[in-house]
Parts: sequence; structure tokens; C-alpha cells
Amino acid sequence: MVQSKQVLNRGCFCMGKNVYSSDMKWAVVKAKIAGELTTKEIMEKYGIKNKSQIENWVRWYKKGEIYRFDQPIGKQYTYGHGPDDQPEDERKNRQIDHLKMENDILKKYMEIGKELKKK
Repeated sequence: MVQSKQVLNRGCFCMGKNVYSSDMKWAVVKAKIAGELTTKEIMEKYGIKNKSQIENWVRWYKKGEIYRFDQPIGKQYTYGHGPDDQPEDERKNRQIDHLKMENDILKKYMEIGKELKKK
């Protein structure tokens, strides 16, 4: 059986489901939280068909459920936050990426605060 794939920017349409990479999810969340792009602009840039997808990713990020960015479709791991075979260095790299993103957002927030105080 041959699966048809249609690549949409960094997303993939596979067997009726849109599959987005973890990196793309991080980029979308970063752009949304930092206010760099509107939801509509994000949808156009990354080929996302529904705004609720973006809202889900942002909600997961805010709740600290970043392990969900790596879950395959239909797999909703809760206990242990993912498959047991995930290497520790990969988990640490994810956490580092998460902290870097938080740092970038806080820097942006501080810049905006300084600009508002000048006015």
C-alpha cells in the first residue's frame, strides 16, 4: 500500500491527518507568544489549516506539557510523559530548547516594557 504525502511548508498531510514536526510546533508557539505574527499569518506561513491547532500547542506550552510536541497522532501519553525509550539526552535537549524559548520571550517582554517606559 502506497501512502500519498503532500508537503505543506514543514507540515505533512498523511492519510487524512496533518502531521507537524516538533520544530515547527516550537516555531509556531514562539511566534505566537512573542507576538511576532498574528494567528492568520502563522497559519499562512506554516500551512496550518485550523487555528485551534495553534491554540492547542500554545496551551500545551503554557501548561508545561511540552512532551506533547513529540507525540505521534493518536498517542496521548500522560504517565511518564512519553515513551520509555526516549533517551535522557533527548529529554534534556528538549528542556534546554524550552528554557531558551522562555528566555527569548522574556527578553522580548523586557524590551517592550523599556520601550513603553520611554514613551
